[in-house]
Amino acid sequence: MRTKSGPFSARPTRAVAAAALLLAVVTGCSADPQQAAGPSGGGTKDGGARTTLTVGVFGAFGLQEAGLYDEYMAAHPEVLIKQTSIERNENYYPQLLTHLGAGSGLADIQAVEVNNIAEVAATQAEKLVDLGKAPGVDKSAFLPWKWAQGTAKSGATVALGTDIGPEGVCYRKDLFAAAGLPTDRAAVGALWAGDWTKYLEAGRTYQAKAPKGTAFVDSASGVMAAVTGGSAQRFYDDQGAVVYKTNPAVRGAFDLAARFATDGLSARLQQFTPAWDQGFANGSFATVSCPAWMLGYIQDKAGPAGKDKWDVAAAPKPSNWGGSFLVVPKAGKHSEEAAKLAAWLTAPAQQARLFEKRGSFPSASAAYKLPSVAGAQHPYFGGAPIGEIFARAAEGVPVTVVGPKDLVIAQNLADIGMLQVDQKGRSPEEGWQAAVKAIDNALGE
Repeated sequence: MRTKSGPFSARPTRAVAAAALLLAVVTGCSADPQQAAGPSGGGTKDGGARTTLTVGVFGAFGLQEAGLYDEYMAAHPEVLIKQTSIERNENYYPQLLTHLGAGSGLADIQAVEVNNIAEVAATQAEKLVDLGKAPGVDKSAFLPWKWAQGTAKSGATVALGTDIGPEGVCYRKDLFAAAGLPTDRAAVGALWAGDWTKYLEAGRTYQAKAPKGTAFVDSASGVMAAVTGGSAQRFYDDQGAVVYKTNPAVRGAFDLAARFATDGLSARLQQFTPAWDQGFANGSFATVSCPAWMLGYIQDKAGPAGKDKWDVAAAPKPSNWGGSFLVVPKAGKHSEEAAKLAAWLTAPAQQARLFEKRGSFPSASAAYKLPSVAGAQHPYFGGAPIGEIFARAAEGVPVTVVGPKDLVIAQNLADIGMLQVDQKGRSPEEGWQAAVKAIDNALGE
């Protein structure tokens, strides 16, 4: 990708995080030897002169890769930053909970994935520093819904947002043209503006003249994730009760997405599998629900042959899929210095640089006016003004209730329920009931 001010590459770990959301792939954990930190349990003194602050993350989180640690250390020569990384969040997060419970073995700053933030804020808040009071932190600089996700019921803001995953719709211009649909991104967005049902109608129009061997969407599950990502209430209510079974927003999203399968508009692929990856290269589907972090994923999988064939338009409604936070455990030896670092790393200027270098879209809305975000264009996607498109989507996302088992519910709705409809030809009702049974078993209900 390239902005008007310089090049940057998309952050691949957002694709990893999304893969975990849909597939919960359990793999071995490993630390990057180039990122291995010193002794755990907080900061230490390096030769009696420098305060060592440790940062624990999952995957290639981007802060180190974007050069932010080096920049901070250059401005603060008394500080040495060391990072540890565990490749998969599903291995990282249980260890974080264990260390928080024990009050030891913690880095001075720890990353938290969005699907875990509700549990952290609800059950671990008293063990975390209130970063809302940290020097340099400005609540008004952040998106209200992102700030709310990191705030405990006590009112303490225990987590500062790093990035988010505002949604667009990525589409193949050549396939749209062959099916008689417009290709200009404004005209494409107008096809379905304001209503996901219009997206379904556009799919029917496409499929009537679709190039042989292509479908309108990659998968029904991807549609469902995009629709639910724009709902203020999804799987839990604001009292913490599980309500997905009776929430019309969830059932409505499931039934709408299922129609893409039953109407023959889906390529019936499971996201983040080799077959799905190959579908980008083969041009087997015309659209995909597309968070900001997926642009790099598409570029990687579709390859040079896909350049200028793909473009991105606004989604029917604002929606979000993905994002992370930073927290500072009170048990750290240098929690005050760590809070200052966390505040700096998540400040608008640094979030803008992270976007420029790594493609992680800022959760600090104050960054959207900075040139590296406001002027961002993506040459692979026909020069699409991605800063403008995704900023508009991000600002429209409602404050969403996030529950402790959102991940479990979402992955079972997708991989048990919707996949049966999409790939096995089961009815939407059969798929729904299969998902409910699996979720009940997982939640112990």
